[in-house]
Amino acid sequence: MSDLLGAGSAMFLGTYTPRLDDKGRLILPAKFRGQLAPGLVMTRGQERCLFLLPLEEFRRMHDQIRQAPVTSKQARDYLRVFLSGASDELPDKQGRISIPPTLRTYAGLDRDVAVIGAGTRVEIWDLAAWETYLAEQESDYADTAEEVFPNGPF
Repeated sequence: MSDLLGAGSAMFLGTYTPRLDDKGRLILPAKFRGQLAPGLVMTRGQERCLFLLPLEEFRRMHDQIRQAPVTSKQARDYLRVFLSGASDELPDKQGRISIPPTLRTYAGLDRDVAVIGAGTRVEIWDLAAWETYLAEQESDYADTAEEVFPNGPF
């Protein structure tokens, strides 16, 4: 994690392509280890990836979800899916985490994976699925910039 982004900022950047070992463990990219060393929560993400959330970010997201009215079926459904697959993990001294079999199945993880920095979270993708997703999204990337940055990004 670069100090250029400010102390205490959870800012995950970049793409890494490690491999899962035979026990379903992943060595976290060195740049991510400091933020994730105190512990993390791994859960289902969108588009069949996994989210790795530093504990503070997980608490923030959980608190935000809890604000939704319990009468909202959409909020209840999201909370159930988000939490039922969640696993709290503590990286070992080598920076490895174990990915539970149910989450490996959900994300279609076998051996080759992409670990990407997505701002306040890390995402784990099957490498082929990530490459397909990225190729599909890159064609719309320039067009989307106008919607995301109506006054121009630069």
